[in-house]
Amino acid sequence: MSTVDLPNSNSGLHGALTVPGDKSISHRSIMLGAISHGTTTVDHFLLSDDCLHTIGAFRELGVKIDVDGDHVSIEGKGGFRNFDKPKKPLDMGNSGTSTRLLLGLLANQPFDIAMFGDASLSKRPIKRVSDPLTQMGAKVAATNGNFLPLTLHPNDGLNGIDYKLPVASAQVKSALIWAGLQAETPSHLTEKLITRNHTEKMLEKFGGHLEQDGLNITVTPQSDFTAQHVTVPGDISSAAFFLIAGACVPGSEITLNKVGLNDTRDGILKALDQMGAQYTINNRTNDSEPMGDITICYQQLNALTLGAADVPALVDEIPLLALAATQAKGQTVITGAEELRVKETDRIATVTEELTKMGADITATPDGFIINGGTKLHAANTPLQSHGDHRIGMMMAVANLMADGDNQLADADAIAVSYPQFFDDLKSLNK
Repeated sequence: MSTVDLPNSNSGLHGALTVPGDKSISHRSIMLGAISHGTTTVDHFLLSDDCLHTIGAFRELGVKIDVDGDHVSIEGKGGFRNFDKPKKPLDMGNSGTSTRLLLGLLANQPFDIAMFGDASLSKRPIKRVSDPLTQMGAKVAATNGNFLPLTLHPNDGLNGIDYKLPVASAQVKSALIWAGLQAETPSHLTEKLITRNHTEKMLEKFGGHLEQDGLNITVTPQSDFTAQHVTVPGDISSAAFFLIAGACVPGSEITLNKVGLNDTRDGILKALDQMGAQYTINNRTNDSEPMGDITICYQQLNALTLGAADVPALVDEIPLLALAATQAKGQTVITGAEELRVKETDRIATVTEELTKMGADITATPDGFIINGGTKLHAANTPLQSHGDHRIGMMMAVANLMADGDNQLADADAIAVSYPQFFDDLKSLNK
């Protein structure tokens, strides 16, 4: 467990950087590459702990994957059932994305597959995925019916499902899409709210097809996918730390290059619009995923209101928006964010606990926060804690840029889960 001194900022953040590749897209590029015909190549792949666990899992399944810097190549197996029986349990580390999506992708294997994770991941529930998979015919033997470690057992084949997702979760949706592609009959999925659509877009790129109508998705069985070249845009969830820093740290002006602008992920930009932030987007491009360069500068922000319909497009960024709200004019109210309770930590509780240490006027509610803005943050009496959660750790580093005094961050190693070079990139802008 590492404790680091967090940097301050005397004159704001300045300069440009390219944030690491999108975590969601990096995961899915390995998965689609593994089941396709031919060799898939991926540029700007995110070499974070989470994504490396996805690579490790597929290597255990006999997939040849080469990594050269942030360039990755995957020799596809040409279908869902051409994997090798793993010689040992698959290590998911801290990656909820790896776990939930692989439950669907590997639901129809002809041999046992065991999975385990670290202490944090082993506390995160999986019934939201395993229950509908079980209805489809999968055999999932989980600890206490809801947790890792677990074993996927062979089954008698998967059936299609008509299913209304009770939660707005791209991970659950994606797992059911993977399983539906392997079923004997079509599946019909109805989302609670629109969630990030990276699985759908990448499936289309690799030659697959889904029928979509608003919240409704029809998955027709198919397994013939063709290898592709994938350029991963910068992760907007990683860029968000610098977007908030640029908007909230006086004197700042920064440019973030080639950031993903998928319209199911750009909730952070819509929230910044509502708060009165000053930013521009240039050099837009669009392969299967749109991207562009975002320039943002300091601006006194206003309070905002977020509800359940807003949450899916910015669920990972809500801790950062809570931080921004502490510096904004007025009272911010965030509701409908109960999904934060089952992330790497209970992020409603951890955000409230850590920002309160620094003098924020923030109150946790069952599904969000009430935040009275305009409070100057200060040094805490004890080290700040990441709680083993990468996004909480990075949020606290950004908070310290706005604070009077010095703070330390305990368990800073957790940041490597999604952004190994975070402190180096922060230093490059904080000169």
